[in-house]
Order: sequence, then C-alpha cells, then structure tokens
Amino acid sequence: MQRRNLLFFPRSITNTSLNFTSTASSPSASLLLDSYCETNPHVDLYSNNRAIDSLIKSGSLASALHLFEKMPIRDVVTWNLLINGYRQHELPKQAFQYYSEMVFQGIRESSSTFSSVLSVCSNAGLHQEAIQVHSRVIFLGFSSNLYVAGSLVDLYMQMGDCDTALRLFSNLPRRNLAICNLVLRGFCELSRSEWLFTMYSAMKEECVKPNGLTFCYLIRGCGNGRFCDEGKQLHCHAIKVGWVEANLFAANALVDFYCVCGNLIDAKKSFEAIRDEDVISWNSIVSVFAASGLLSDALELFARMQSWGKKPSIRSFVGFLNAAIGCDNIIFGKQIQSHVVKLGFAPGSVHVESALINMYGKCGDIKSSVSVFESVPERTLEICNSLMSSLLHCGIVEDVLELFGLMVDEGIGVDEVTLSTSLKASLVSAFGSLACCRLLHCCAIKSGCSHSGLVEEGRSVFNSMKSIHGIHPDQQHYSCMVDLLGRAGLLDEAEGLLKHAPAKSDSVMWSSLLQSCRIHGDTIVGRRAAKVLMELEPEDPATYLQASSFYSEIGELEISMQIREIAIARRMKREMGHSLIEVNSHS
Repeated sequence: MQRRNLLFFPRSITNTSLNFTSTASSPSASLLLDSYCETNPHVDLYSNNRAIDSLIKSGSLASALHLFEKMPIRDVVTWNLLINGYRQHELPKQAFQYYSEMVFQGIRESSSTFSSVLSVCSNAGLHQEAIQVHSRVIFLGFSSNLYVAGSLVDLYMQMGDCDTALRLFSNLPRRNLAICNLVLRGFCELSRSEWLFTMYSAMKEECVKPNGLTFCYLIRGCGNGRFCDEGKQLHCHAIKVGWVEANLFAANALVDFYCVCGNLIDAKKSFEAIRDEDVISWNSIVSVFAASGLLSDALELFARMQSWGKKPSIRSFVGFLNAAIGCDNIIFGKQIQSHVVKLGFAPGSVHVESALINMYGKCGDIKSSVSVFESVPERTLEICNSLMSSLLHCGIVEDVLELFGLMVDEGIGVDEVTLSTSLKASLVSAFGSLACCRLLHCCAIKSGCSHSGLVEEGRSVFNSMKSIHGIHPDQQHYSCMVDLLGRAGLLDEAEGLLKHAPAKSDSVMWSSLLQSCRIHGDTIVGRRAAKVLMELEPEDPATYLQASSFYSEIGELEISMQIREIAIARRMKREMGHSLIEVNSHS
C-alpha cells in the first residue's frame, strides 16, 4: 500500500496493442524467442539488452517487447531501451506508461531515462506528466546534470515557460554550447529576440565558443525583432569566422533575415553568394519575393529553379498563394493550385490545402474554399482554422460558430486562433450572446489560450464591451482580464485594472494576481497583493499559506515563518466539507 505514494500509478501495459508488421514478430520468431529464454533462464543480462537494442533498431518493436517480457532480470538499461524504442516509433503514451511501471517497480532512473522521457513529454505535449518527471529529477539529485538539465530547459521553452527555463539554466554550475543553443532557439520561437544578445554576451563571458547553429538562431532572432543593424554586424562576424561558407543553414538564415527586414537587394546578394544553391535557399528566396508582392521576380526565380533541376517545396507554393491574396488575384491562385496538383502536393499536404482554403476565402470565393475543405482526407486544426477565418472574412459568422462546435464534437481540438476567431464572430453574430462568450472563455481556460499571449486581442474585446456594445464589464470580466494580464507578466497593469474593478475587495482576483507575481518573480507587486489578500481573508488558512509560500520563494524566510506562526496562533483550521439538505415543510 505504501507504494501508492509514488508519483506514478501505472496502467495495465501488459496488453498494449502494437501496430507493427515485421518478419521478426512472426509466430516462428516468437517461438524461437520463447525457446531461447526457456532454455537459458539465467542468460546474461547484457546479451539480452543487446538483443533488445538490435530488434528495436531493425524496427521489430513487437519482438523486442516479447523478449523484454520473458527476461527474468531487467536493469535500468533494459527499461531505457524499451522506453526509447516507443519514443522512436512515436508512441509517447506507451513510452510514458513503461516509465511509470519502471518507477513503480523501484528501478532508479539514469540520466538517459530522464532525457528520453522528458523528450517524450515535450514532443507529445504531456506537460503535466513532464512536471512530475521534473520532481523526480530534483528528488534523485539530477538537477545539475547537464544532459538532463538540457532536456528540462528545452521542455519548459517548448511549454512557453521562459522564466522557469531561464531559472534552471542560471542555476547550473556550468553551461555548455548545446544548452546555450537550446535557450537561443527558445528565445527565437517565443519571440524574445531582445534577450538574444544578452545571452550571446554571457556565452562570451563564460568562454562558450559559438558555432554555426548559434549564428542561425541569432540571425533569425534579429529578423524576428527587426534588428537590422545588429543582424548586419553578425553577418560581418559570420563571414570573418567562415560560418557563411561552411554552414549552408547559416547562409540560408541570412537570406531570410534580409527578406524579413525588407532588404531584398541584400537578400538576393546573400542568395547568389551561396555556391551550390540547394532547395532550401531556392525556396526561401522564391517564397519571400512572392510574399513581398514581387511576383515577376518570384516567377523568374521559380522558372530558373526548375530549369536547374531544383524541385519546388511547399514553402514556395504557400508563398505564391499568399501573394494571390495580397493582390486579390484569384486567377493566379487557381494557376498555382493546378501546378500544385500536377506536382502531387495536394491532396495530402496540410499546409498547401490550408493555404488554398485561405486564398479562396480571402479572395471572396467562399464556395471554392468550402469545396477544398470538404475534399481534404483529414480535417486538421490548421485546415479548420483556415476555413473559419475565411468564413469570418466573408461575413458568414453563424457558420463560424457552427464550425467551432464541429471541431469540439469531432475531437479536432482548438487553439488561440480558433478561440479568437470564434469570439469575434460571436460579438457580431445575431445568434451571439454573453452566454456564448462565456462558453468560449471556459474553453480557453480549459485548453490553457490564456498562455498564448493574445493580450491585445483580450484588451480589444474587453474595451469593446462598453465602447461598442454598451455592456458594462462586471466582476467576472475584470477577473478574466486581470488573469490574462497577470499570466502575460503585465503585473502593474493588472494591479491597476484590479483597483478599478466593481468589487475591489474580491479576494479571488488578488489571489490570481499574487500567483502571477510568484510565476514572474515580481516582488514589489507581490508584496502588495499578499498584504491586501491577508487583509481581505484574515480567517482563511489558504490565504496565509499562499502568502507564506510567496515570501518563501523570494527568499524572505523570516517573514514566511512569521505568517505561518500567526496562522498557528489563531488556530486556523480548514473547514471540512459539509452537505445541506433542504426539508420541504409543506409536504
């Protein structure tokens, strides 16, 4: 019974179904494995592990599992091989189930275990499970292991929790190039370009020598932040150390950088400086010229590209379709669609199909947009979002809300684009209502969308309630807005808005603000929020616990202990749950 106190409660995994077809998993192979294990009950563990490794590498995961189950003794290497095998075959749930079983059986993890499992959680979006794994990392003392720390930093960056990732990075006894590059990549993906050069300077101070990949992230970040001067300086440095000639990705990054900054002359020069232009560089320059509205130049490059035997990619076609939207040229869009079909990219390519739906919709031909949508073999989130935005563009708002219901019913899922488009449709729809907006808000909270960074959209909807629709925001609306601003790190603005709320003494809003201060490390606003919260709920032990935890996290342990002592002195106890029965006296 004490084993149930572990973090993981494994499900039954002995009957896990495997969708693999292999000669190694045939009845004869299984009989050979059975015979091998039965006649050698004490066979060497090392040999069994090597056999499992060979089977997995050959694609025979079913046979590897069969041998695993027959083994009388297993060690951490055995479990790692199986977990990694499921990871490689893109079966994350099964991989995590075996990890849970491993922990349940008392097998201590290695650094390789944590690296594989964290990668599984990161790629599959198993964020809650990943946090549990992180707790195991801390418990077993692997926090300072660079191999594991790199996986954790990458995990939190992919989760969008840049603050936690940086805290883990800063606490490391030393940093290597691999982890530094992970942080730089995270800054690029999270649009935190302003932090790139701080990180780059820190790498120089710690004598961490950058490589071509480092330069790719730096120049990409300069493009995202429109830091054109800094990007040119990096270009000079890259030429000096030889990255441009030695690293094709670095050369392509320069092409993209100058295109994003609107400097198409230098973009073309950077492209022509690449000795053997590969498909990536060709498609980069074609797509960017198309996106910039320079159709004649883009088509000329497109023709040269094919004459040189370079096959156009999805990126080129998406660029042309977006160009058709920009110049409102549906005929050109149809020509691109014909070329796409001729080369065999559609149906089947989600990005092309999504771009086609978007192109027809934005050009006003919603019938063709719906026709493409109905012809796709599988309705994905991206494709549904494209149709949804097309419907909204054409003013068919009722169908937007109907499509939202379809996405929920069919389990397609929703994201920030879905919710944002649906909210806009709900505000202008004759069938829209406050109840509909509240439903969408509940979906946003459940799916986690408040983390998506759509602060401007939230402000716009909040402000339009009174200025456009004549609706005075109530306590719930203020609470939502305070939570949105707090999660985005805009804590001063959240506090200011809270002070203007109809019910300034709402403890829930102050609690939400304090939680945001804990996440973002804002000690100034956090102290004020903790003080107000304790004044509002002096008899609630949860209030004192939250305030005490806040002071503990910012390093003021004495104040934290004092708050706990006050709670003890007042003999605060959590109220037990109770039920009420209403008796009908007229019966």
